[in-house]
Amino acid sequence: MTRRVAAAAIAAFLIAPACALKTPPDAAALKAESMANVAVPETWRAGGGPGPITAQWAAGFRDEQLIAAIRQAVGNNPDMRVAAERVEQASLYAKLAGAKLYPSVDVLARGGTKLSGDNSGMQGALLTMSWELDLWGRVRSARAAATFEARAAIADYEFARQSMAAAVAKNWFLATEAGLQLELARETIRQGEELVRLAEARSRIGVGNDEDVFIARASVGSYRDVVRQLELAREQAIRGLELLTGHYPAAAAAVTPTLPAQPDAIPAGLPSELLERRPDLVAAERRVAAAFHRVGEAKAARLPAIALTSGVSAISSDLFVLKDHDNPVWNLGANLVMPLFRAGALKTQVEIRTAEQRQAVAAYAAAGLRAFGDVESALSAEIAARDREVILAQTLADSRRAFDIVQTQFRVGRTDLRYVTQRQLALNASESALVRVQAEQRVQRVNLHLALGGGF
Repeated sequence: MTRRVAAAAIAAFLIAPACALKTPPDAAALKAESMANVAVPETWRAGGGPGPITAQWAAGFRDEQLIAAIRQAVGNNPDMRVAAERVEQASLYAKLAGAKLYPSVDVLARGGTKLSGDNSGMQGALLTMSWELDLWGRVRSARAAATFEARAAIADYEFARQSMAAAVAKNWFLATEAGLQLELARETIRQGEELVRLAEARSRIGVGNDEDVFIARASVGSYRDVVRQLELAREQAIRGLELLTGHYPAAAAAVTPTLPAQPDAIPAGLPSELLERRPDLVAAERRVAAAFHRVGEAKAARLPAIALTSGVSAISSDLFVLKDHDNPVWNLGANLVMPLFRAGALKTQVEIRTAEQRQAVAAYAAAGLRAFGDVESALSAEIAARDREVILAQTLADSRRAFDIVQTQFRVGRTDLRYVTQRQLALNASESALVRVQAEQRVQRVNLHLALGGGF
């Protein structure tokens, strides 16, 4: 009992002056250091309101099939399972690093007859305990670094979830758009076939000629080629969607036939909030903190290491009489290891960790600038798509009216088929462009939610 009290007293005496770990820079300090030359505006330059970021952004599209597909992807996609295992692995590394703060206890036992082992006939057991006193914070710095790396892995996983949800939504919209474009092309074929019949009738009664017939047939053939291309595009989009959701790419998944409603408001938040909200930036910040503690670990490795040791043993022999008959035997001591000459290895290790910290800071700055660019690009792209939708809607109305007029003129013989074909092509282009820009609006809204760090 006296030995235990003495050991506790020695440990308390040695731990008392142990240095506390320094605190890594917070987000504000990190931004000031890494992006000192970046003037962040109070509002986004491209536009967008300062409203709060929607946490459940997918619900804003009011498409239950889309939400179900996103949930399948997050739950079934192999890449998501890989990301989840990385989180588990990083957490275990943090646990392993923290285990070194506690004493290690080992037992060694042997036994047997006179002819066993080394023929010494010795039998007994040895129980040892060793505890490194973390006076300079080397072990605590290693644990802190591993903890921040685990937290970075958690943030990476969250960003992977958001990225997966965004990828599913964008593929969903592209597949829906391909279906809508396909219907437009099929309707064009029906209109073209009607023109073929009309041209043939005009040729039979002598008010037309065979050239108009061949022109009409060639146009229908071109439209059939477009239909086949759109069928392939839709199949490929659905295959991509099936792969994301963890299913075999059979191009058999059902998607909604129309684009969902586009939410009116564009809640973009404030630029100053982005660095602390977006998961990949949070992960970058935590990696800076991990690198900060790795520097502390390397610096502490240059200082003396002290460990308390104690043990108890009981040994006997069948062949000879041991000099010490007292069993068990207790011992208590301490080890001191002080590096004297390592050919600059320890100093170089500090320099390496310091360079890694600078690299992490630079990576944080690069990620921050990319994030600002992602938001501004998504905002400007969606706003431009909204403006284009208004323009294209009017263009489509004008093209449809012009096509109706020229069709009537062709039926009464006041124009030829070439002009009808031209107006039909213009109408098809207007319809296709309007569908494309409507899908683009929804894709850019998803990009905006991802860029802002909106959750799912």
